[in-house]
Amino acid sequence: MLDVRRLRLLRELAHLGTIAAVADSLSFSPSAVSQQLSALEREAGVALLERSGRRVALTPAGKNLVRHAEAVLERLEQAGAELAHARRGLAGPLRIGTYPSAARAIIPAALAELAGRHPGLVPMVTEVDPAGVAAALRAGELDVALVHEYDLVPAEPEPGLAVTAPLFTEPMYLAALAPGGLAEHRDAPWIMAPLGTLCHTMAQRACAAAGFTPQVRHWIDDFTTVLALVAAGQGVALVPHLGVTAGAHPGVTLTRLPMYRRTRTAFRAGAGAHPAVAAFIAALHTAVPAGLGTRSA
Repeated sequence: MLDVRRLRLLRELAHLGTIAAVADSLSFSPSAVSQQLSALEREAGVALLERSGRRVALTPAGKNLVRHAEAVLERLEQAGAELAHARRGLAGPLRIGTYPSAARAIIPAALAELAGRHPGLVPMVTEVDPAGVAAALRAGELDVALVHEYDLVPAEPEPGLAVTAPLFTEPMYLAALAPGGLAEHRDAPWIMAPLGTLCHTMAQRACAAAGFTPQVRHWIDDFTTVLALVAAGQGVALVPHLGVTAGAHPGVTLTRLPMYRRTRTAFRAGAGAHPAVAAFIAALHTAVPAGLGTRSA
């Protein structure tokens, strides 16, 4: 019989690429991960990994087993959801991931709605960049998360995860001291999110589409700080609607662009029917600020 916990390790290796990354994601030591994968190979009776020095790759049999592991783990999530429905009332922790501007503008009202309807639930919120959500969900660190995508950075399907239709859609703005589009600010210093974030990729691609490479002066991942720096004459930046509603910044001109950011909820495949996940998603719908639609991709 194949051990489900070891199947999960193999699935994570397929997604993350290295034993060290799997160990970091699941809070194991690399040697423990290697030992468990070796035990899985013994259970399977065939080679699942090809080792070359410190590198490992999945064999065809390993890749095929990962496909079955995805189906097994999804069915286990479905079973957990059915068992939760059989209990009386919702109770216990619900681990929620969110990006910062939604944490400020959406999450508090959603949690208030959730508490009113399901006082036994204990929501636990963690800020996490959407780029890190998939690993956190698969590792069981989160149960549900808010994720976003941009027109220029569409979300790629993540094996083992499911996402809802857009919860809401925001327009994007160019924040500067003078009006104008992207091309008019090609020579200005830019304020961007750190490398590796979706916001950074979006801004780089937007500037490339306008025909220039931005000269980045500041690397900031908080839109309130970004706008304060724009107001101080430190550069220009791209900011979504939720990012410009945090407070007034005198002197900053916001030019609306033909670009959008969409927010969805994500969870492990099979967990969408879990009553706690469904209750949180329902609460989110009541908390969306007026005026934010669900413009499709």
